[in-house]
Amino acid sequence: MKKIYLIVCLIIAGYTAVAQGILPTPNSLEYNNSSFVFKNKLSISCDKQCLPSAEYLARCLENSINTKIVKKKSGDVLLNLNPENKNLGKEGYELIIQDGQIRISANTNAGVFYGIQSLRQVLPIEIQGGKDYQLAGIKLAGLKVVDYPKYQWRSFMLDSGRQYQSVAFIKRYLDYMAMLKMNVFHWHLTEGQGWRIEIKKYPKLAEVGSKVASGKGQQGFYTQEQIKDIVSHAQKLHITVVPEIDVPGHSEAALTAYPEMGCFNEVPESVMAFSANLFCGGREKTYQFIQDILDEVCELFPSEYIHLGGDEAPKANWDKCSDCQNKVKEESLKNSDDLQLYFSSRLATYLKTKGKKVIFWGDVVYHEGTTLPDNVVVHWWNWRAHKDIALKNAIKRGHQVICNTNYYTYLNFPLTPWTNYKEKRTFDLKTTYEQNPCDLDEPHELVLGMGCCLWTDWYVQEYMIDQRVFPRIYSLSEQMWSSGKRLDFEEFYHKVKEKYPLLKLLGIEYGPAMREEVPKDYKWD
Repeated sequence: MKKIYLIVCLIIAGYTAVAQGILPTPNSLEYNNSSFVFKNKLSISCDKQCLPSAEYLARCLENSINTKIVKKKSGDVLLNLNPENKNLGKEGYELIIQDGQIRISANTNAGVFYGIQSLRQVLPIEIQGGKDYQLAGIKLAGLKVVDYPKYQWRSFMLDSGRQYQSVAFIKRYLDYMAMLKMNVFHWHLTEGQGWRIEIKKYPKLAEVGSKVASGKGQQGFYTQEQIKDIVSHAQKLHITVVPEIDVPGHSEAALTAYPEMGCFNEVPESVMAFSANLFCGGREKTYQFIQDILDEVCELFPSEYIHLGGDEAPKANWDKCSDCQNKVKEESLKNSDDLQLYFSSRLATYLKTKGKKVIFWGDVVYHEGTTLPDNVVVHWWNWRAHKDIALKNAIKRGHQVICNTNYYTYLNFPLTPWTNYKEKRTFDLKTTYEQNPCDLDEPHELVLGMGCCLWTDWYVQEYMIDQRVFPRIYSLSEQMWSSGKRLDFEEFYHKVKEKYPLLKLLGIEYGPAMREEVPKDYKWD
């Protein structure tokens, strides 16, 4: 009876949900004089291709209202595909809230899904947070949103190599990515301190390589069944999971399991950063070993892209290794740096036979030498040491580029110094919003998109991640998606702060946004 009384009171009062600002900011948003009032039940009608999005919306509202998916076009919520919306591209949408109906139209089901993400943001935060909350009687102000992304690649990278995270945690972050309209989960699965992916042909990679480090939260791996489960969850959210198998460097964990794949058949020391202990670039059995691994990786991940790292690979051991130096001579290469280009090219060429594109960190375009295949994408990261050389060289050589520099898209950099993160490796929301080198005004046509990273070096454990990612990730998702006129910072920051109650409801332990807001005794761990 109390619920019925509350519903009646809301209807009488004409209660209107206070619409928070939609983030990322839409290309255009116009309010009108109409409105939509929720009744006791909600019908959702959709095109056949939009059924997964209709089911997703119904799940989002299941604690708030009785929903029913219907075939007729006269539902309270109408989801449909309209191929005439040429300007919306593959992921754009049009959202209209008006008297009697909410309409979302797009060219693809992905666009409809992103329209739903915007619709959710104008609902009460309790509903966005999945709490019990009655929608009946709630009034939404009439509006029209026309929106589409700036970039086709909008990624969040999680380093599971140095620190292991649970499957539940990863799924939670996939949900957050969908909320932010990010569409690529770049999963860093191998490192000097941990090999996290089960490979059936080489079981010691997981059995031994996942246990080389002894710190808290540094042991564990993902079975192939768990990986399939994560990939399936991501697909439902229109997120592509791109695995990273880092070679030839950052491979100490793999070489601990199989030391014969290194230059001197020795078990290397597990390191937090990087070392000269690389996969041997001179032996044919090394290439076969990695190709066998990639065969299983390709079976697990339907992504068009596979990331093969290629960063921070000092050549001291290759310079001393007779097998590597023989390979340099046999292939008429210049030196060990050129050998890495040969190494990378061979693997990229192999993956091309499987219909894959290969991503390498920008280190592969610092030197002249062997030409990389045309299926190579360059991941521009090291602004700190090389500014935009990787961006320029990649474009000059005709490679697509992902912009993801360590200044300012590395969310493991805290706002104030912590452990090995000194003053120069800190930034706040305003810094990344206004000074991010990746935020290109007029990106070259070869710029595929933009990403951000959460590295876990220096023991960033699972429970520490929220406070680093939120709220600063809002500025990065804004730069990845929004193609309209940029808001001034104060207006944007106001929209971000409006999200804080939602973050609390979602259980996100967000950190400070601005450097001056960090309490004196604040703990990043």
